Amino acid sequence: MIEKTLIYLWTLRVEFVKYFVTGLSGVFLDIGSLILLKEVFGLAPVIAVVVNQAFMLAYIFLLNKYWSFRNKEVLHRQIVRFLTLALVNYCISVFIMYVFNHRIGFDYRLVRLCTIALMVSWNFFLYKNWVYKS
Repeated sequence: MIEKTLIYLWTLRVEFVKYFVTGLSGVFLDIGSLILLKEVFGLAPVIAVVVNQAFMLAYIFLLNKYWSFRNKEVLHRQIVRFLTLALVNYCISVFIMYVFNHRIGFDYRLVRLCTIALMVSWNFFLYKNWVYKS
């Protein structure tokens, strides 16, 4: 069982590396634009995350679809699935930002980085096996 799991995971390495590179570039864009929205435009961190997510959704969806998972399937179903997952991630992001930044007082950048790291852990398998499933 463990050997089969390891073999399966090994076969996913190229897709995972591309997914990771997409995600890593997304983190830099996400954090950079979040800081820009907060520090330059003066938005509250919770509002900045709300605005920021719209741009990040399009970037992540398109790069993962066409580069990471090389998927050519119909967009409609994938967009609905992607947006469903994004909505769940979005709600979690806003809630975590509210609790840990607004209520507890942690730095908004640290909160965002931790939220992103948490979501990376489940998004790869959901993208592979649900969103971009052939």
